[in-house]
Amino acid sequence: MAPRWKGKDAKSKKDAEAEALKEPMSKIVSQLQSSLVQSNACGSLSDSSVHIAVQAEQLDLLDKAYFGQPVRNVAKDMYWFQLTLEEAFYLCYSLKCLKINRGADTSPLNDEELWHCFNSKKQAFSFYYKAYSHLRMKNWVVRSGAQYGVDFIVYRHHPARVHSEYGVLVRSQDNDDDDVNGRLRVWSDVQCTTRLLGSVAKTLLVFPEQCRERSL
Repeated sequence: MAPRWKGKDAKSKKDAEAEALKEPMSKIVSQLQSSLVQSNACGSLSDSSVHIAVQAEQLDLLDKAYFGQPVRNVAKDMYWFQLTLEEAFYLCYSLKCLKINRGADTSPLNDEELWHCFNSKKQAFSFYYKAYSHLRMKNWVVRSGAQYGVDFIVYRHHPARVHSEYGVLVRSQDNDDDDVNGRLRVWSDVQCTTRLLGSVAKTLLVFPEQCRERSL
């Protein structure tokens, strides 16, 4: 299925396509990774998210790569940026470009500590992260799908240039039968979800893979 480019007319859609192809997501993420490594970036865990102070260049790259969201300006050319747990762990564990601590006066957590910490803060985090990282590694943009009744919405390019194609449900199974979130247990659940997504031209994608908390 070809991307559904955004634009009011054929020319603007062509322009959106040209811009996306000129600067692919893989290249943008690589630039972000390099910038965060060079600055020795470190975020702080706050409730169910991670906050990181970034400069204007990194703010632009985070926006282009579509990670997190800006919170506020804290100083000249310095901004607070908020990441979800999945985004933060992906930058920390998969891209190795972010360190995370519990507070400004504490040392960064190692991968194992961070994994258990995030699992304690979000039920079935391990399942959500497995789905998130799988899609991100394929250079898809992954955003919250709450408004569509799913876990994630995924885009082939930046959401400013293209419509999302899939709504993702993560089946967080503790065993073969039970889903932690209690979804898709009956056929009507599938019908409701597919009908809602179909009305906005999206396809339902279900991640049924099983994983355990100690999967690092």
